[in-house]
Amino acid sequence: MRAPATPSLTSGLLTDVGRQRQGGVNQDAALALDLPQGGLYAVADGMGGHAAGELAANLALDALSQSYLDGRGAPPARLAQAVQAANLAVLRHAVGEYVGMGTTLLAALIDRGALLIAHVGDSRAYLLRGQSLHRLTEDHSWVAEQVRLGHMTEAEARDHQWRSVVSNALGGEERVRLELHGLPTQPGDRLLLCSDGLSGVVTDEELCGILARPLPPEATARLLVNAANDGGGPDNITALIVDIHRPSPVPTYPLPARRDDGPMYIDVLLSTQRGNSLMTYLLLMIAYFTLLGIMLIPERRTLIGMLGITVLLSLLLGQRFMQQRRTHNPLGTAAASLSGAAPAAPHEPGVRQTR
Repeated sequence: MRAPATPSLTSGLLTDVGRQRQGGVNQDAALALDLPQGGLYAVADGMGGHAAGELAANLALDALSQSYLDGRGAPPARLAQAVQAANLAVLRHAVGEYVGMGTTLLAALIDRGALLIAHVGDSRAYLLRGQSLHRLTEDHSWVAEQVRLGHMTEAEARDHQWRSVVSNALGGEERVRLELHGLPTQPGDRLLLCSDGLSGVVTDEELCGILARPLPPEATARLLVNAANDGGGPDNITALIVDIHRPSPVPTYPLPARRDDGPMYIDVLLSTQRGNSLMTYLLLMIAYFTLLGIMLIPERRTLIGMLGITVLLSLLLGQRFMQQRRTHNPLGTAAASLSGAAPAAPHEPGVRQTR
């Protein structure tokens, strides 16, 4: 599932079984797929007995990539539909000995100068920008909800016996619930997608220290996996890193804003996205009727043209203003920074790559 890196992006991934899983089965899977104007990256953490988790994770990534490549329309809606296709692929195979299987899915689409995140479950996305590490996702889990409600601290959640119980996953119902949001990228950004086998063992401060080291993505992924194994390796571990090297223009479509109300059902989410496209149709209609008026009433063409241009500019400025308000601070508060990060000790290589 790897393709040669594009000149503006480089990526590296490593997935490892960990040190405490019986039978040596790795239920994590990762995807790095280059696209003409960016790339599609994903991490899936499967669940279920009889190797069902391994199957679920791979089914999800295969369906995600194929659906996105075959899809049409604006990338945000196309990515959401690809996640729905992954959900159905897992659901349709959850029969017989595979009943109850499921998987988390975290997908990142880089489209020119934009990063889109689609998220189901408790795998995490981080962005290192400058000296600060930002969490781009919130876990869909019981302990994460307790932390948000103030009933539990992050430290307590990390060691809680139910820390691996997710409240949202692929394969549970026909309509997937997901979070979808986007933000502009900058040269020097470093993106990390990881399963909870990494984020549940290595603290945000330690992640920040390791990610900030001037190493290629593959070498950095190996250091992260080694750090998780040094912390006990209680679960399968996956780290996928993408480095952004060059500036690219931000796409013209609106970037979905990050919301605070948790995952949404796919049909509700897509209806919200279609609502954003109504502005495009309105602008086209105004331009059409302006040209029609100029042709039908040539003696008033100057006035009609001026009115049409004024209305179009007003709508465009209003749309830009609203978009800037929604994306004013899409990164939020930093989860960690280099000034507070614990120093990252070097680790010897030698982790076995299983995918």
